[in-house]
Amino acid sequence: MTFDLRESATPSFDAEFPVTPRAERISQPASSRHVPWRRRYRRNLALTDLFSLTWVVYGTQLLWFGLGNAQVAAGRDSRISDLSYWVFSALLILTWMWALAFVDSRSDRVIGTGSQEYVRIADASFRLFGTVAIIAFLTQIDVARGYLLISLPLGILVLIFTRWMWRRWLIVQRSTGKYSANVLLVGSLASVTQLAREFARTPSAGYRVVGACVPNGKIADVIPGTDIPVMGHVGDVTSALDATGADTVAITSADDLPADKVKQISWSLEAGKQHLVLAPSIIDIAGPRLHTRPVAGLPLIHVETPKFSRGQSFLKRSVDLVSASIGVVLLSPLLLFLMITVRLTSDGPIFFRQTRVGFRGREFTMIKFRSMVVNAEELLQELAAQQRDAGNEVLFKMKNDPRVTRIGRIMRKFSLDELPQLFNVIGGSMSLVGPRPPLPSEVALYADHVHRRFLAKPGITGLWQVSGRSSLSWEESVRLDLSYVENWTLLGDFVILGKTARAALAPGETAA
Repeated sequence: MTFDLRESATPSFDAEFPVTPRAERISQPASSRHVPWRRRYRRNLALTDLFSLTWVVYGTQLLWFGLGNAQVAAGRDSRISDLSYWVFSALLILTWMWALAFVDSRSDRVIGTGSQEYVRIADASFRLFGTVAIIAFLTQIDVARGYLLISLPLGILVLIFTRWMWRRWLIVQRSTGKYSANVLLVGSLASVTQLAREFARTPSAGYRVVGACVPNGKIADVIPGTDIPVMGHVGDVTSALDATGADTVAITSADDLPADKVKQISWSLEAGKQHLVLAPSIIDIAGPRLHTRPVAGLPLIHVETPKFSRGQSFLKRSVDLVSASIGVVLLSPLLLFLMITVRLTSDGPIFFRQTRVGFRGREFTMIKFRSMVVNAEELLQELAAQQRDAGNEVLFKMKNDPRVTRIGRIMRKFSLDELPQLFNVIGGSMSLVGPRPPLPSEVALYADHVHRRFLAKPGITGLWQVSGRSSLSWEESVRLDLSYVENWTLLGDFVILGKTARAALAPGETAA
């Protein structure tokens, strides 16, 4: 699939949709033009990075060499001699700081959400130490290997930990509307509404919607289902920016815009202070599947179809098998305790077995610790007719399900009832991370496109579990599962597992 983002060369709409030149808007209030939180946050990150690297590098030096004045050993032909490790460590810290800045690891486009911030830190660090090793080899400088081998991984870990701490703080600030980009949405009413809801659902992304411009929009109206004010029609972007103080324009759809409108909007923004974001109509596509290729001077975005190579399948299966096997061994005392507890506290079998639909639509038997009464399935029809306080139109949920036993309620609170699924993973019918394993009755209600979730094995946990669980609508649950299937990465699996572990330590209601 290919998107053509070509720019029309005929500015024929100027009379109908005039755009105020940038120079004429410089006189607007400074508070609406400047976004000091970005600069302030980058400065804080830089100071923390400097402190962390100083602690790591000089700490490693003291650990390896002690308090003496150790010197870098240089070969006969080297022009460098008598270089103290105190000086070398300072140079290493400054170069490391430069490498982090060079890859934009403190950019507001990667902070707050996603893994790109951490990936850039690790990438810059490995490249720096690789460069140091090459230079040392070429110039015959003998840098202590232990000093470098300790500094690199420890530095990466400390940097990532401090950035994670800052991210926790930033998420708290963003939940109150601070430290976020003020966004003006421009596009059709449907696309604006959808994107506004997504931004509202994930405030940690750092986008706070302050207004919208829609076709036939009238000032003083609001976007349906939200409190977002309508600032006019799609030709009123410039005046809407001035009125709202927005620093980011998000184009949600270009169908209702004149041919050159997007280009004119980009020209009217202040460089470095106001930003333009294009939201494609096809969503949940990311990572290596997106490629921008210039063709005849036109920026074309190519979206590759999902590929699941043998290497990827082998890697995922290997991680699943090794991790699940280790998990069973380490958790065996807890598994034995739960088996005895379930058996002694209620009548019925220890395990609950249920048919689910898995990889490529094949059915399998999923096992869990029994957390409900024996006749739970018989009571389902009666409860389904009652008014529910959780779940959605396809997935049945009740926050206070009367079928759950006392020990079952505790197990569900901490997701302990799902531990036997580790044996499903070892057997190959499930994965540690994947789409939710549906019931055959649920699959019968699927639309055709939903069957794409069967391209991957179902998981014990997944995006559906760490993104809202029972509070998600059916459309949101499907979107998350399809997003996982079409954009799978091993790093993404580790991130989801980390979030799952955190959710288990701060328990809530689990998905069945």
